[in-house]
Amino acid sequence: MILFPAIDLKNGQCVRLKLGDMAQATVFNDDPAAQAKSFEEQGFAWLHLVDLNGAFEGKPVNAAPVDAILQAVKLPVQLGGGIRSLGQIEAWLAKGIRRVILGTAALRDPALVRQACRLFPGRIAVGIDAKGGRVAVEGWAETSTLTAIDLAGRFADAGVAAIIFTDVDRDGVLTGLNIESTLELARVVPIPVIASGGLASMNDIHRLLQPDCRILEGAISGRALYDGRIDVAEALRLFEEAR
Repeated sequence: MILFPAIDLKNGQCVRLKLGDMAQATVFNDDPAAQAKSFEEQGFAWLHLVDLNGAFEGKPVNAAPVDAILQAVKLPVQLGGGIRSLGQIEAWLAKGIRRVILGTAALRDPALVRQACRLFPGRIAVGIDAKGGRVAVEGWAETSTLTAIDLAGRFADAGVAAIIFTDVDRDGVLTGLNIESTLELARVVPIPVIASGGLASMNDIHRLLQPDCRILEGAISGRALYDGRIDVAEALRLFEEAR
């Protein structure tokens, strides 16, 4: 079980959104690289980065702060947001990103996902964001008719390294992870699943350590970390014991 601290980038700053709304962004740090370094010093094993502007614009926008983070830390980093082409995937992996997350591309261009998985085994993840159970794309601005399980099933044999499943209706509002839907997805696809959206407190940490959650790769936390709602040392100790 891995606890992934999230750094969401908007206009070069480290922010958290409420329900995926760019107009409801709270700035937590003007220096994303310093925030990444802080997470590394706290003992986290991975970093989860999202280029929020990129997700909406369909192209990388916050490249400079991502580059600064890669220079500042030695942790493996997974990155999503606006990555829609093989060239962009190759460029990020060459810069040192350990795992690229494809979200909108997974729905719009599934052939790209399959090609990337063949070329870069173990380094391509699929981000599935759901509103009311339906897949949301283009920075969550559009909702498709496809369910999260339907989309995940399309890549069951593609070699995807992980699925990051986000319940957009819970993201940034500290109401707790949607464990039920996350486990439902994890049970039907042979791909490691990471829970995201709503992690609020140590109660969520303890829930993730229950036997039924052992099939999950881990969970992503954002606002709860920044607000100090999680005892980081204790959470990491518990997750390490679970591994």
